[in-house]
Amino acid sequence: MKNYDGIALFSGGLDSILAARLLMEQGRTIKCLHFYSPFFGHPGRVEHWQEIYGLDIDAIDASAPFVDMLRRGPEHGFGSAMNPCVDCKILMMRLAKERMAEYGATFIVSGEVLGQRPMSQRRDTLNVIRRDANVRDILVRPLSAKLLDPTSPEESGLIDRSRLLGMNGRGRKEQLALAEQFHITEIPTPGGGCRLADKENARRYWPVLSRWPEPDTRAFKLSNLGRQFWAQQDGRDYWLAIGRTSADNQALHTVLGKDDAKIHLADIPGPLAVACGGRTWPEEALRAAAALMASYSGKAVRLGAPVGVRASWLGGGWQGEVLPSREGIWQEPAWVPAREELRAEQKARLHGIPPQEDEAGE
Repeated sequence: MKNYDGIALFSGGLDSILAARLLMEQGRTIKCLHFYSPFFGHPGRVEHWQEIYGLDIDAIDASAPFVDMLRRGPEHGFGSAMNPCVDCKILMMRLAKERMAEYGATFIVSGEVLGQRPMSQRRDTLNVIRRDANVRDILVRPLSAKLLDPTSPEESGLIDRSRLLGMNGRGRKEQLALAEQFHITEIPTPGGGCRLADKENARRYWPVLSRWPEPDTRAFKLSNLGRQFWAQQDGRDYWLAIGRTSADNQALHTVLGKDDAKIHLADIPGPLAVACGGRTWPEEALRAAAALMASYSGKAVRLGAPVGVRASWLGGGWQGEVLPSREGIWQEPAWVPAREELRAEQKARLHGIPPQEDEAGE
């Protein structure tokens, strides 16, 4: 395998492109690592990026360690939604460091800009990230290097610090000028692209993290698909996903768990529903799920009568008739209650205070 001088964290955003290109302009060989998970990343775009940006990029699946971090609870908390930006950056740095020997690299590159993001790119937070990721001496941030302490690669002369930059703040004028200098014509849109930072997505993820017995990569992939519904009866949580489109229906097949049940209409077109853990559901819950699923079939609703439905799972199944209905036990997850639960849990964990005591004291 080819040896590289450095490994660059590559999100696909403009800052990560420029950071890698700045060091390549100094003759340094850079391997870009594009980490992806159910929440961020576009591994299918790597070939395109390599062609238009002149970069050497590998896609790395970070799903398992990222979900583990969410399950444990991010040490530095969440942002405006469910985005654990500081812990995410620390994790990506650690994963990159683990691969340095594989690529023969001696330093890590990041496109962070001092003051650009309020949670993860303040000066104190940048220092926390490099400390907790244990990359203090090998992390180079080329876009803001002149405003930060010199690192070992700069002090040794491997990287010419005088040719690095001193960007600061949230504006993009300097980045766009540098992109023009590098003849970069396809400019990525600003924004992190993390689904966890979006409230519409976070409302889907929070029930999985807080109510599902073993949230894993598959569970979060499922939560990205179709319509999401939850119910609670007799102290048990029930989770149902219903496809919106044929693409959703196809994708739902790819994330089925061994205990999940597929529910569909027996004789007329309609969506596919996945009852998570449905193999162990009582018939009453399966009927409620089937009635809701049938309500999203226009033909089933127009019949105005019970329709045949089938549920199947590994080693078994159930069939019957239901009247299409959106009344009953199912609720779509909403952001406001999710936000309140998330904040209470975060306060309890960070301060060691039981949530009910914390809320009573406010």
